[in-house]
Amino acid sequence: MTKTEELIDLLNNDIIPEIEDVIDGLFELINDSKTATAEVKQELAELQELKTEFKVMLEEAQTGELEDEEAAEILEEIEEMRSADGEE
Repeated sequence: MTKTEELIDLLNNDIIPEIEDVIDGLFELINDSKTATAEVKQELAELQELKTEFKVMLEEAQTGELEDEEAAEILEEIEEMRSADGEE
């Protein structure tokens, strides 16, 4: 499996669904409380932007616009982000 294929798989089956789950949770929190804090709204906006960026990245990988070397670098960055989140 090429790095591009790994990236496509990771984005499709892991990263984007995780972000969507968190976004859904934030929407529920906002709807339940009716008074969402500015912090919650900011987090929601940031996650929606991140989701959009990952979807663009996914499309570029699927259409061949993203080279395997770039995909490898992105995979490495994602792994670093996930490791940092796990340490917090």
